Amino acid sequence: MLEDTIIAVSTPPGRGGLGIVRLSGKRALAIARTLFDPAEGKKKDTAPRRTVLGKIYDPEGGEPLDEVLMTYFKAPLSYTREDVVELSCHGSPVVLEEIVRLGVKAGARPAHPGEFTLRAYVNGRVDIIQAEAVNDLINAVTKTQARVSFGQLSGNLSARVLSLRQKIIRLAAALEAGIEFPDDGLPPDIAGHARDLRDLTAEVEGLAASYDAGRALRSGVILAIVGRKNVGKSTLFNALLGEPRAIVTPYPGTTRDFLREDLLIKDIVFHLVDMAGLGRAGNPAERAGMARSRGIASEADGLLLVLDASRPASSEDMKLLAGFRDRKFLLVANKSDLPARLDLGMVKESAGRSRIFRVSALEGANVERLRRGIHRTFAPKSGIRDEVVLHARQRDCLAGMAEALREAGRWIEAGSSDELCAEELRKALDLVGRLTGEVRADEVMAEIFGRFCVGK
Repeated sequence: MLEDTIIAVSTPPGRGGLGIVRLSGKRALAIARTLFDPAEGKKKDTAPRRTVLGKIYDPEGGEPLDEVLMTYFKAPLSYTREDVVELSCHGSPVVLEEIVRLGVKAGARPAHPGEFTLRAYVNGRVDIIQAEAVNDLINAVTKTQARVSFGQLSGNLSARVLSLRQKIIRLAAALEAGIEFPDDGLPPDIAGHARDLRDLTAEVEGLAASYDAGRALRSGVILAIVGRKNVGKSTLFNALLGEPRAIVTPYPGTTRDFLREDLLIKDIVFHLVDMAGLGRAGNPAERAGMARSRGIASEADGLLLVLDASRPASSEDMKLLAGFRDRKFLLVANKSDLPARLDLGMVKESAGRSRIFRVSALEGANVERLRRGIHRTFAPKSGIRDEVVLHARQRDCLAGMAEALREAGRWIEAGSSDELCAEELRKALDLVGRLTGEVRADEVMAEIFGRFCVGK
């Protein structure tokens, strides 16, 4: 399949000033030549990396389709390390689709999702960590996401992993020397090996632990707004978003289902969820809505627990406080524009260490302060570095490496044979290969590249 020449639109769907069609493979230039006629009209040959103006024609009908710029990248100096041709034309979906159709008719095959990057990986231009970073960079919605993803595309995280690999290899070589040449009279440095393994394990564990920050950066933080009916959850939802997204009425139980919108605070995307109020259900629809709310709240990364500051705390409020005490949450005393009747001292005692924000969602009072509190409380505490782990696959490989290194350390400290320790180090090296893609698993490749758009 990788012997085929592939073609796809590489720009996003929709209309625009420009659109790009990309071909990659041995016949990329030959196929492009059947469609492209240079404006100079003197020759069909195109020098590598030289952009040429011309027109796209249907070879059979002879009618011009569009005026385009064609650029040829000769292997291996291209994105895929194959011959690549890019046709930059006007961004009409009709024009782009027709160019792809003509390319297929001339012998190309429509590309699968992520197939251009897959070929870059197979041909050794990038490793799997860098390939994942390509998709992360395309989908970045904050400057920090883009910066970290570009750093990983440039090889920062890969270099860190390869550094770990070299340390494991050096340690494994020392152990293997003792196994292969036991009669050379060199005493094993048990204490030194145990110390090196502890240091190496801590480094791998630290990198794996960065996944929490990386997941928040890449996927965002799910933040559910919970509370009993009619405490102003939907009004608060609208106030935080700065737009009237949820329907608000003075009647309890207006929200039966849930709404989810993205809220960008500094460099983190919070997936804000407004949902049905909790408490006693008056009908089956409310009961279903509350069950869904509890499910969402149980899976959320954090909670905004809303109370009505104009009323004394009810038994339902206290039950919610007790039920969510072990979760990460902020208390929001809403309706602060009305006379205060909520006993904040009692609430603080029940809420543990959670902060309380007095706001008026209706008038917007202290909403900006609440936004800052949300970021301070739920955003990753550690600084975002280029080496942060963004994917569960990467974390799992690192966690497996750490476990193998810990086991190796246990064997050494127990005075067991070097063979047992060396076997654990071999396991760790195998996981390094899986992390970078040197050890290939078809199902992993399909899952990774299946997330890409077709033209990348």
